[in-house]
Amino acid sequence: MKLVKTRDGRNYLVPFLLVTSLFFLWGFAHSILDVLNKFFQNEMHLSKTQSAFIQVVVYGGYFLMALPAGAVIRHWGYRAGVLTGLFLYGIGALLFIPGAEIMAFPFFLFSLFVIGCGLTFLETSANPYVTVLGDADASEQRINFSQSFNGLGWILGPLVGGWFLFSPESAPNIALPYALIGVTVLIIGAVFCFVRLPEISSSTSSETTGEAQSLTTKDATLDTPQTSTLSEIRILSRKSAFVFGWVALFLYVAAQTGVNSFFINYATEHIAITDSMAATLLSFGGMGLFMLGRLGGSWAMGRIRAEHLLAILAIIATLATSAVVLAPGGIGFAALLVVYLCESIMFPTIFALALRGLGAHTKIASSLLIMSIVGGAVAPLLMGIVADGHSMALGFIVPLVCFVVIAAYAISRR
Repeated sequence: MKLVKTRDGRNYLVPFLLVTSLFFLWGFAHSILDVLNKFFQNEMHLSKTQSAFIQVVVYGGYFLMALPAGAVIRHWGYRAGVLTGLFLYGIGALLFIPGAEIMAFPFFLFSLFVIGCGLTFLETSANPYVTVLGDADASEQRINFSQSFNGLGWILGPLVGGWFLFSPESAPNIALPYALIGVTVLIIGAVFCFVRLPEISSSTSSETTGEAQSLTTKDATLDTPQTSTLSEIRILSRKSAFVFGWVALFLYVAAQTGVNSFFINYATEHIAITDSMAATLLSFGGMGLFMLGRLGGSWAMGRIRAEHLLAILAIIATLATSAVVLAPGGIGFAALLVVYLCESIMFPTIFALALRGLGAHTKIASSLLIMSIVGGAVAPLLMGIVADGHSMALGFIVPLVCFVVIAAYAISRR
């Protein structure tokens, strides 16, 4: 498979496929949140602003745990990062079993925070890892392919969540889906205990040769730069392309999370359908287009430069979100589905572009980029405040602003 071959002929298909499976797991974890949002509004009589704290605690975990996750990876390797992430994810999911008996919103928030910490370790490990499992010129295409499986998780999350929580035939059961998730994740963690993954070893890049990266079969130690973490952060803060990339990623996650969090609210309020039907439309409509966009984007990047494709889709997303705000109803809802198609390649593409040419600083830069995922804690809260005070449609002005800045970033990288 050419996508995972290096210029010296090494083939990393097996580790690539194993790590790609992790993308599905965190896609599922994130997308089921969008059903929880409406479920807690219904069952605990929460306002939209209050229910947005579901996203606040999960994405807040990314901000708090990104640098610790990076430290674990730097000292003990990517495999240790993956195992830590799977353990925290599994434990957080199993906490929903006692949570279903207690039915206290703060306890659910704590459980989701633990899951968010686990997801931080998984994303900090897997995102940069797949970018170097092959030729550097195909890094954006490779991460978009892996993120396609993330898209599959995004489809199944609302479908499973809607089935257990909004089924007209049975009472809501919040414990069972999370119990199944927890057991599955811990089993996958047990598999990774017996799998050896090649580790990334980076050397400092030069202006003429670009980023020099190699892979070794070491499993516990890494070749790390001699500079301290703070020194590396200072170096990265002077790289305008990286800083703008961090801001763009922050705003992308803010936009995506806001759109997902209130999709069901927008659908039920502006086209008058049931929660169950809205969850199904989120799964097969929004997330289905999201996954198709990931697959199509991976193919298109073999023919169009990644930054060019990003610019085109960001501009279309800006126009579509404008319609969501200005034309609530059938037109606005159709435009909302278009937004999902446009979002598809944004995260992996911005992530890969921001890491381009960083050489020995790739690992700390990856941790900092994962911290930017805290944007997902901001947008739903702002949208909830606007929706509670005005209308759900007007709340979508928050992702609209985000897409404008993302378009500017993409154009700046051309």
